[in-house]
Amino acid sequence: MSQYYKPHRNPDWNYGGKNFRLSRSRIDLFMECPKCFYIDNKLGVARPPGFPFTLNSAVDELLKREFDVQRAKGEAHPLMKKYGIDAIPFAHEQMDAWRDALKRGVQFVHEPTGLIVRGAIDDVWQGSDGKLIIADYKATSKKTEVNLDAEWQDGYKRQMEVYQWLFRRNGFEVSDTGYFVYANADSDKEAFDAKLEFDITLIPYTGNDDWVEPTLFKIKETLDGDKIPEASEECDYCTYRVAVDEVLPKKKTKGEHSTLF
Repeated sequence: MSQYYKPHRNPDWNYGGKNFRLSRSRIDLFMECPKCFYIDNKLGVARPPGFPFTLNSAVDELLKREFDVQRAKGEAHPLMKKYGIDAIPFAHEQMDAWRDALKRGVQFVHEPTGLIVRGAIDDVWQGSDGKLIIADYKATSKKTEVNLDAEWQDGYKRQMEVYQWLFRRNGFEVSDTGYFVYANADSDKEAFDAKLEFDITLIPYTGNDDWVEPTLFKIKETLDGDKIPEASEECDYCTYRVAVDEVLPKKKTKGEHSTLF
């Protein structure tokens, strides 16, 4: 077993009925592949994790500090002025807690299912109309203009919509339009010179969180059931498991050999 990957089998982490904590990323996993979601949250074996994007995390942290300066002043950030956004960074005593995944971010108990939905946001702004605007920071390095057109970025959009849903359920009036603060590193410089330079773009996104609550009911039904869901056709993890199972020799002990996959 790799020293870097330890499948978790902690019953307190996996589904045990009411008051199960359902993070935004767990919801997205269910949308990606119900089977992977079930194996993780019901059977206790998670997908192998990806490597941490420490540069992206550094960009996130610096952007938060930058917006916090304007938040303390009660003034609009220069990017807001540049893009004509009539808003200022939202000042609230819970801001640090909402941002902290270890403190469970912003959360809401969905009474019909007993699921505790939570997510850690990057930022919240407030428009002149009083509505909150969810903002999410992203970082990349590409030679073309940044956008939200790629299929894999659907997860970004669902992320935004879950955050909008959470704030609405916590009693806030939330704008349908959120913003992705996209930092694009310039790789066309003649030399590195021990620094990266970024172009910052604000990309508006009009969210629709109507799918969130019906999905919670589907998740609850899946977790309460004993049947392993079908894999998503697009799931690389499930495709890999099936391919491996097909080429490995089948051992027979007492009775028939069985496999999850």
